[in-house]
Amino acid sequence: MNDSSTKTIWHKVLDDRKKLAEGRVMTVTAGHKDLCLSHYEGKFTALENECPHQGGPLGEGSIENGLLRCPWHGWDFCPHGGSSGDFDDGLETFPLKIEEDSIYVGLEKEAPHETTISDVMVETMINWGVNRVFGMVGHSNLGLADAFRRQEERGNLKYIGIRHEGAASFAASAYGKLTGKPAACFAIAGPGSTNMFTGLWDAKVDRAPILALTGQVATQVVGTGNFQEVDLVRAFSTVAEFNHRIQENSDHSELMALAIKHALLKRDVSHLTFPDDVQTVKAKNNVKAQTQEGRITAMEISPPKKMLDKAIQLLSKSQRPVIIVGHGARFHMESIVAFAEKLKCPVLTTFKAKGLISDFHPLAGGVLGRSGTPIASYFMNESDVLLVIGASFSNHTGITPKKKLIQIDFDPLALSKFHKIDAALWGEISVTMQLLDEQYLNTGDKINHTLEIQERWEIWRAEKQKRLLETNNNGISSIAVFDELTKQVPKNAVMCVDVGNNAYSLGRYFESAQQSFLMSGYLGSIGFAFPAAMGAWAAVGKSRPIIAVAGDGGICQYLAELTTAVKYDMPIKVVILNNNELGKISKEQRAGAFDVWQTDLVNPDFADFANGCGALGLKVDKKSELSGAINKLMSHDGPGLLEILTDVKLV
Repeated sequence: MNDSSTKTIWHKVLDDRKKLAEGRVMTVTAGHKDLCLSHYEGKFTALENECPHQGGPLGEGSIENGLLRCPWHGWDFCPHGGSSGDFDDGLETFPLKIEEDSIYVGLEKEAPHETTISDVMVETMINWGVNRVFGMVGHSNLGLADAFRRQEERGNLKYIGIRHEGAASFAASAYGKLTGKPAACFAIAGPGSTNMFTGLWDAKVDRAPILALTGQVATQVVGTGNFQEVDLVRAFSTVAEFNHRIQENSDHSELMALAIKHALLKRDVSHLTFPDDVQTVKAKNNVKAQTQEGRITAMEISPPKKMLDKAIQLLSKSQRPVIIVGHGARFHMESIVAFAEKLKCPVLTTFKAKGLISDFHPLAGGVLGRSGTPIASYFMNESDVLLVIGASFSNHTGITPKKKLIQIDFDPLALSKFHKIDAALWGEISVTMQLLDEQYLNTGDKINHTLEIQERWEIWRAEKQKRLLETNNNGISSIAVFDELTKQVPKNAVMCVDVGNNAYSLGRYFESAQQSFLMSGYLGSIGFAFPAAMGAWAAVGKSRPIIAVAGDGGICQYLAELTTAVKYDMPIKVVILNNNELGKISKEQRAGAFDVWQTDLVNPDFADFANGCGALGLKVDKKSELSGAINKLMSHDGPGLLEILTDVKLV
């Protein structure tokens, strides 16, 4: 309702006045303004809702002895006019009228929104390609959240509200691993921000670009020990490559541009924290959101000629070269596989790089290391030169330093990090592979590994068939689970892997086609799989199936995020290997001659939990039921969970 003569907008705040009893108050909303509506001595009054002392919500107060009492500290006001007696801190009242038992409050027409500092920075963020945000809205980030809302309404941003900030940072980390581009994670001051720390470290050590945006207490109380105050710049200094607090006089668009530039070029963590009061400050008239144009360099780095010549010399002398690819090679596999086909040599992967070459390719040798197959270790041990691309030589991977080594990496610090490398090629991988392909001509004396690779796969698959027959009559074996998943998981799925025995079994027994695999690599953080699946969904939507594989220990860390999947209709499929135990830790205790202690778990009925959240919940405890249950899960149009009761010893 409008009054054109006075520019008053009438807002219905209560559809039936009987809902507010005599002698009571309530909070109502008119437009964007909360008001305290009182009913006393037969009269309704609309008053300012915030107590002038500490902002207490008067609509949550009460009328005692004829006075409206603030619920926070007991200050009294007249419930009709807002007066506080002899004091000058009374409450503003607003026009009110009643029509057909509905109550209306009149407010002046709201002024158009004026661009804020947050608006400028969010627009800059979007201009630089960061258009996915995972987070939780709270009292110290409301101004920034409002800027997100405006951009989402314009179709420029997708915001995913999560249930725990740790899930936000893991989801953003997974998004960066899958796409190579940063997403943002978003939290309030204090505990909301510190909850994101683990996921940020996961992104940092796995070289995934990520942007952390945090609220902060108001500038005037920074450093005074205010409620939920943590020195976030100092707290994030160990994890963030770029780390700044926004101030009213900052160069706001430049700070956001630099944060994203650091995340992209360094493949690292950037963090910006926004004091509460700064978020809603009006931007200066001449301040514009930046774009990426002319602000970021191409990364087409060529390796030094001396090292390139040495690598070609080593390959020329080799008869049994082997290529090993790590997660860093994930965007360059076309040129790598083409070079392998030229050499007719095996291509092995680290566990993080599982799936970068299909296990059904004639030159694929599977995964190396603790989560790997005997095929990969055989060919590494039989090689005379290893060409290692985008891998880190971690202990888990098990790449031997005893062979002649050629290493390619974009980061000079990653080259020869742990030991001597015979030819260390600092360069962008596709450029380097192109140079190798152009300049390497001696392929005539190389052994054609194709038949030998096929033979090794036949030996390993025969061994797996024998293991499929093993049973202790105490649940389904992990071998059977991943054998069936190999048959039924769509070839183009994104598979998000947790930490524990379930991950080891997946690496060893699941045979990949064109699936992508996401995992917490160097950090090895349990609980990663489900938040990572949400990050994958934000990247690919419904264009690719998304599957989270977890043990019962890992899934419980972020189980509540199943409600997030239901809210946003994320068609994530969760496969839980439930053995009521932290089986990997039990195994380590036994191996270290410790007693097995405190690794047993009491779990909910995961299938019932999923159904209660509004997802599909399934459970199997017999091998004969496995195929049908997996088929039903994969066919379901929406989020679903399959709980498989497994044998902790058959991994």
